Amino acid sequence: MLSKTAIALAGAASLLPLAAAQAADYQIDSENQHAFIQFKISHLGYSYILGTFDDFTGSFSYDPENPGESSANVTVDVTSLDTAHAERDKHILSGDFLNASEYPQATFESTGFESTGEGTGELNGDLTLHGQTQPITMEVEHIGGGEDPWGGYRQGFEGSTMLELADYGIDMSKFPEPMHRLELYVTFEGIRQ
Repeated sequence: MLSKTAIALAGAASLLPLAAAQAADYQIDSENQHAFIQFKISHLGYSYILGTFDDFTGSFSYDPENPGESSANVTVDVTSLDTAHAERDKHILSGDFLNASEYPQATFESTGFESTGEGTGELNGDLTLHGQTQPITMEVEHIGGGEDPWGGYRQGFEGSTMLELADYGIDMSKFPEPMHRLELYVTFEGIRQ
């Protein structure tokens, strides 16, 4: 279920050569709801549960001339999980799954970025969830960038990856196989600092 960690990935995408961009640090605009960390997981193989993590912070930096030196990080408040059903949220946050009372945060720290084409790439990093840290790769795409109406400069990205919940010590063995993995999707705008 992870988290806004995904957001971090978008930072990597910014590594792509953009004529108007300069090496800079960007703050992910989660405060104004221009960033989202969402997930999708099968329910018994019959349908899907969709959810979000509402509270997270993050930043990224990039140099279009030297993408390998770019970086991104995100910290997610796991207790901000929302699947539009209070009892289900309580269960997911319990010791049966995320154990949010013991592991209230999830983090993502990038370790590298590789371009795969114009405006696309793979963001590699370490995702810590449920007290376990595992390497992940997110497919990222640059959505756009430029000046905003308030005198700022923004870049926007989206990315996704699949997570095996067992890799994070979340036991799904009593559930059907489709529930053993989760799709994480992130999209965000970063404001140049």
